[in-house]
Amino acid sequence: MHDLERNGAQTRSPPCPADDRQDAMTQQAEDQDAKPATAIAPPEQLVVGSDTLTVEDVARHARDGHEARATLDAAAVARMDDAVALKHRLIATRQPIYGVTTGFGDSCIRQISPDKAARLQRNLVTYHLNGSGPPAAPDVVRATMLIRANCLARGYSSVRPAVVELLLSCLNADILPVIPERGSVGASGDLVPLCYVANMLTGDGQVHFRGELCPASRALADVGLEPVALEAKEALALINGTSFMSGFAALAIEASRELAAVADICTALAAEALLGNRGHFDPVIHEQKPHPGQVRSAARIRFLLAGSQLSQDHPQVLQANPEIGDRGYLHLTHAIQDRYSLRCAPHVTGVLLDTLEWVTDWLNTEINSTNDNPLFDVDSQNVYSGGNFYGGHVGQAMDALKVAVASIGDLLDRQLALVVDEKFNHGLTPNLVDRHADDDQEMGLHHGFKGMQIACSALTAEALKLGTPATAFSRSTEAHNQDKVSMGTIAARDARDVVDLVRHIAAIHLSALCQAADLRGADRLGRGTAAAYRLVRKHVAFADSDRRMDSDIAVLTELIRSGELRRSCLEEA
Repeated sequence: MHDLERNGAQTRSPPCPADDRQDAMTQQAEDQDAKPATAIAPPEQLVVGSDTLTVEDVARHARDGHEARATLDAAAVARMDDAVALKHRLIATRQPIYGVTTGFGDSCIRQISPDKAARLQRNLVTYHLNGSGPPAAPDVVRATMLIRANCLARGYSSVRPAVVELLLSCLNADILPVIPERGSVGASGDLVPLCYVANMLTGDGQVHFRGELCPASRALADVGLEPVALEAKEALALINGTSFMSGFAALAIEASRELAAVADICTALAAEALLGNRGHFDPVIHEQKPHPGQVRSAARIRFLLAGSQLSQDHPQVLQANPEIGDRGYLHLTHAIQDRYSLRCAPHVTGVLLDTLEWVTDWLNTEINSTNDNPLFDVDSQNVYSGGNFYGGHVGQAMDALKVAVASIGDLLDRQLALVVDEKFNHGLTPNLVDRHADDDQEMGLHHGFKGMQIACSALTAEALKLGTPATAFSRSTEAHNQDKVSMGTIAARDARDVVDLVRHIAAIHLSALCQAADLRGADRLGRGTAAAYRLVRKHVAFADSDRRMDSDIAVLTELIRSGELRRSCLEEA
């Protein structure tokens, strides 16, 4: 057994007090985490069309839509009416207007008469009803509907206010179209997924409503809503945008913020399980490479470890080792620095935190943009054809985010490998099995967290595999009109999948760390890590023998997803 573990607290000097820099960093970490998105009560109203929608608004409303109402900004109504009037004036000139009096995509060389414009819109929806794959989750659908309403309400898409009001009424009533996840190349926007939204507004298709699957017409009638007959440009405006990929993206961003905090909690616990050197998180180090995310992560880990009798400051590590004296060589009993997965943890989590900053800025711009085609500008009295439906910013953001999140999964997997391996865990039992006397009949029968570590490796490999950038796989389609596409929707779905995988990795790691804490002595944990330990132990028992652990993973994954784990540490630490 390792000297530090064998001798316990008697070999240690009292924990070193934090200096002024540490106090400031700790306060910064507390301030930044004091108001997590999952802890904020949803607003009574969310105004759409005022260019103020945020990623946090979207994620909160998608989760808690039944508790909040989205309404259309009054100024937006006037803008939309003006754009519709402009559209009708331009149609009356009988000039070709893309997607209004011409065919779509490569078919824009085929002009139709104004009297066929409404029928053209109906056909646009019909021939795009070819999605496949599993249906999108309710929170993704809510996020999609909210973002699409917000984009159309800006007034450049020439959509009647009544169409957006019906979309918001469906959202507020939790009438959710069944949207297959697959079928979008991310330009021209999310044509296939969003046509299921448009189809619902016309009273067609299937929806989820009041816990069951039913025809859209019935759900609308049940809440006193009338379907809409889409006019010229309106179907194109509904489906020719980036709202589906942005719905996935908003939820992935908010979930990734949670995982960054959980990574710091797990790292702090791992530092205790491995009797690590918490001097690695000293502010002096991180002030010399002041990436904001790195500084924040280090401060948060240090905060969680405050009062720990397991993780040592650097002077305590030195004191625990014998002195070399006059000898020419000495084998130290305690390494003066830890392996990278502990020592460099703030540098890994910091990348995620800093990535989240610019990714959030990009997505806030995207969800408050007009991202369809063509656009009707009332000021110039002209119609403009362009490519705002291109999901390049969402795709690039999600490719970057999923790589940063997958790296967190890899970090936690590497920490877990050290904790369960008797060659590296400094006196913990092999695979964290309960301690037994050599003559105990149970000795040799149990393998503890061996299977959990294997499962964690599988999840990690899958997360890392998904790190391949989806945006690199653009391919020419639609008769070479859409000859360069974003693949933003696939990137956003990948980000969702990576987040889910890393949640499960963190859950396995957390279960193992609390097992290690019991073997070390949970009463010696830091104030923040002790709070995490207590919450876990309310739901998952110590494994004193081999047993199935899939239910443990499920409950801990939910504690992570809900934000309860992070809040418990901040409130009690």
